[in-house]
Amino acid sequence: MSLTHFDAKGDAQMVDVSDKAETARTATARGAVVMAPETLALIQAGQAAKGDVLAVARLAGIMGAKRTADLIPLCHPLPVTKVTVDLVCAPDTNRVEIEATVRTTGRTGVEMEALTAVSVAQLTVYDMVKAVDRGMRLTDTRVVLKEGGKSGRWEAE
Repeated sequence: MSLTHFDAKGDAQMVDVSDKAETARTATARGAVVMAPETLALIQAGQAAKGDVLAVARLAGIMGAKRTADLIPLCHPLPVTKVTVDLVCAPDTNRVEIEATVRTTGRTGVEMEALTAVSVAQLTVYDMVKAVDRGMRLTDTRVVLKEGGKSGRWEAE
């Protein structure tokens, strides 16, 4: 298997997708922020000093997905047609669990956009409550579903 982001000399390159078919494409990514129980309780109660942590992180994740090509050097700018970012408090594990789904119709997938949405949402949760819990961990960020294109559907086990 060769890496498509390198040319024959080993130099980084943007992949040429002009010969690929335009198809509907979807990707879903997940991640979490692990924190102290008191921090999670603060978020759930809506008492964070900076405001509604989950609402702000949702918007930040959506914005991040739309700006992925500005952040990842070899990503193609894509016409993102739908982004959802869901954040759920999980008191049994002291986590905010995050899931992002991104859709487009295009010549390349949206896995990077889904991962960026989750990552930016994680960073936003951290930023909004870091004053009370600097020991939070951003964790488990991964693609769990990819659909569309020549390779079809892939789902994590």
